[in-house]
Amino acid sequence: MNFLDNILFAIILAIGIGYFAINVKKLIRNINLGRVINRKDNPSERWKNMFMVALGQSKMVKRPIAGILHIIVYAGFVIINIEVIEIIIDGLFGTHRVLSFLGGFYNVLIGSFEVLAVLVLVAVFIFWIRRNTIKLARFAGSDLKGAPKNDANYILYLEVVLMSLFLVMNAADFHLQNLGIGHYNQVGSFPISQYIAPLFNGMSEGLVIIIERAAWWIHIVGILIFLNYLYFSKHLHILLAFPNTFYADLNAKGKLDNLESVTNEVKLMMDPNADPFGAPADTSAVPAKFGASDVQDLNWVQLLNAYSCTECGRCTSSCPANQTGKKLSPRKIMMDTRDRLEEVGKNIDLNKGVFVDDGKSLLNDYISTEELWACTSCNACVEECPINISPLSIIIDMRRYLVMEQSAAPNELNNVMTNIENNGAPWQYNQMDRLNWSSEA
Repeated sequence: MNFLDNILFAIILAIGIGYFAINVKKLIRNINLGRVINRKDNPSERWKNMFMVALGQSKMVKRPIAGILHIIVYAGFVIINIEVIEIIIDGLFGTHRVLSFLGGFYNVLIGSFEVLAVLVLVAVFIFWIRRNTIKLARFAGSDLKGAPKNDANYILYLEVVLMSLFLVMNAADFHLQNLGIGHYNQVGSFPISQYIAPLFNGMSEGLVIIIERAAWWIHIVGILIFLNYLYFSKHLHILLAFPNTFYADLNAKGKLDNLESVTNEVKLMMDPNADPFGAPADTSAVPAKFGASDVQDLNWVQLLNAYSCTECGRCTSSCPANQTGKKLSPRKIMMDTRDRLEEVGKNIDLNKGVFVDDGKSLLNDYISTEELWACTSCNACVEECPINISPLSIIIDMRRYLVMEQSAAPNELNNVMTNIENNGAPWQYNQMDRLNWSSEA
């Protein structure tokens, strides 16, 4: 019978990991739909960013309550799941608590797992209260209604189930150890579940074994379900925060990247030795489109940003445009980009690896021009993001498309550009009249 259990476990494990691998392959495919951009410069600074921001959670604690709670859940998720290694070995080979040979260190591990499990339950409860009872403003935005709100709650419920199953499994195991039943040898330290174990007093040994085995099976299946749900959830950032912080833009936040083709043209215009009527020496840098109207026009780091978004709303809550009632929400920009990218990916899947024009685009169908022009380019959203996402870079690229491809800038901006072209300055004054104000002093 144990042999059949091992086979069943191997099948379930293979299905869970196999489906996850398929989704990872699809994720990488979708991200690579973006334009090529080089983000391999200054590797030492990039590694530092990843360790400080993604692993060290350095930007999370700027808001202490949420930051500390998140660190508890994050540490619990990472550390407690070390026991998955033991579960996998036990499931494949029919052993029980195979890592118990570690002795005292094993006791410390199990004990710390249990303490963390309780802390995670407390943190998750507070998170649920903040989202659903207190209803903090950044969790009550219109962009978080429906599926995004439900997604956050689903994860909280799943965390409660997984942590509870872990404690019940240990409590039943501890009870059976005390009875000296079969292979339930005296191993591990159970500072929390030892207080749950008395609930099994008076139960038959067979029933307690069934409860322990059921908790064990549901726990590992739940972890595999959680793993595969990540692709469809905002909690994909658990995995993508690391590459996202590594490949983040290292330039000063006020610096915008220039279009290479435009830069080369300006340099050519300023070169006194250049032939203005001669053919350009290199046309490879000339893009098919200026700016971005759809996800394929963005670079791959921006698409990675979209998949990495935690939907925490720190960007939107710090956005001055949003605070003054404008339609812009940087969080929505990232969510819309991800939704459109997923739509494009499904289009490719349905058409055997080729994208067929569906008559839609990120611009207008998902993100309106009103949102784009509401942005003040202040970088508050970039500064606030706990994993270095840049909604601003997407906004700027889409503005470029509106201006350079569609000549669809607001009248105020058109006036500024006309003045720069005619007067060499944003103001409607002749160059010869600029210093007239000084004579009035």
